[in-house]
Amino acid sequence: MAKKKGTPASPFVPEEEQPYPIPENWRWVKFSSVIELISGRDAALTDCNSEGIGIPYILGASNIENNTFTIERWIETPQVISNKGDILLSVKGTIGKLYIQQEEKVNISRQIMAIRPTEILNRKFAYLFLLLVCDELREAGNGLIPGISRADILDKAFPFMPLPEQHRIVTRIESLFAKLDEAKEKARAVVDGFELRKSAIMHKAFTGELTEQWRKEHGAGLESWAKVELIDVLTEKPRNGYSPKPVNYVTPYKSMTLSATTSGVFKDEYFKYIDETIPEDSYLWLKPGDILIQRANSLDKVGTSAIYTGREHEFIYPDLMMKLQVKKTVSPRFIAYSLKKDDILEYFRANATGTAGNMPKINQKTVSNTPIDLPTFDEQIEIVRILESLFGKAQQAKEAAEAVLAQIDAMKKAILARAFRGELGTNDPEEESMGELLRAIL
Repeated sequence: MAKKKGTPASPFVPEEEQPYPIPENWRWVKFSSVIELISGRDAALTDCNSEGIGIPYILGASNIENNTFTIERWIETPQVISNKGDILLSVKGTIGKLYIQQEEKVNISRQIMAIRPTEILNRKFAYLFLLLVCDELREAGNGLIPGISRADILDKAFPFMPLPEQHRIVTRIESLFAKLDEAKEKARAVVDGFELRKSAIMHKAFTGELTEQWRKEHGAGLESWAKVELIDVLTEKPRNGYSPKPVNYVTPYKSMTLSATTSGVFKDEYFKYIDETIPEDSYLWLKPGDILIQRANSLDKVGTSAIYTGREHEFIYPDLMMKLQVKKTVSPRFIAYSLKKDDILEYFRANATGTAGNMPKINQKTVSNTPIDLPTFDEQIEIVRILESLFGKAQQAKEAAEAVLAQIDAMKKAILARAFRGELGTNDPEEESMGELLRAIL
């Protein structure tokens, strides 16, 4: 029988469309049956101000991060208002950022939708559900600037349960998340402190502290260290590379790109094929132990260096790099580490040239005059050995911490998934069936 005109659509999700089994006293409903959805609308920039006059205006995802809201604009003549307690969701550009509104009133742009839970839906529970389905919402995004529609949200299948169970689930999840966040904070401290620890180790290495005991055992003192310029330890002056026109087919010749050394370590996946014969005896060919220094890049990257660890005659290097070849009486790895010192990088930045809008550059003279503290060859080898041992351990600790961070995020998703399946052990099967309650309310 055809549905009568004006008959409200059923709030229930048909059995064949239900994503997974849930407890018997829960019901699959459309999200639209338990929320009100408010779409934002853009305001003219001329109506906005940065002086705090009017109410806050949330422009888009850039204003939301980690359930916090950065206020940059205000508006006196609001277009669409969201209220305190609404859940703001970014729906265009960067999809899926969430914020439980703390401000009394906020004007929302068309990049934001406000989700307002009804009296039968716990606000934090709704927020946790949105966290669970954010990946699905992002996948639903389409268009040149990805966006989702109202239907993408309203038609979501939602596992509806009694309010007391919603409260219990929120409490259980918040307890589990708090423990995970504590572990995450510790792991994040390890990752964030990695560069600081490296810097401290480098300082100790190049002030002689790391090899103090070694010098005592070998009857040497710090007076054995010489102050030289980089050119003094090179076989020839630094030489710029060459950047032929790349081709989109395979040839015998590879020209590395700037990205190959931007991390400070040589990465052989960053190159372009060139269709130009490079003579076997060309200075452009690299061999293990050559040091590559970026003579042009952004100011924070100019002077970045890496030691070449690829095969001989496999790559040539580009014009934006210089090649350094160290004398046999000096350790190439020691010089490579020396060029990564904070004071040396600051020296490069301070001596970089370039006009506004142009890439900062360092020239051959600047690189040649780089100050180097040079111990004896044997002590160079010992410093390199200690540095590589310490850095290896620090890198392992960083990678382990990064793995923990990834595991924590995965664990949070798993907890959310279990929660919305009724698998956290919080459900009371004696509580009223949601099917009957929802019918009565609607």
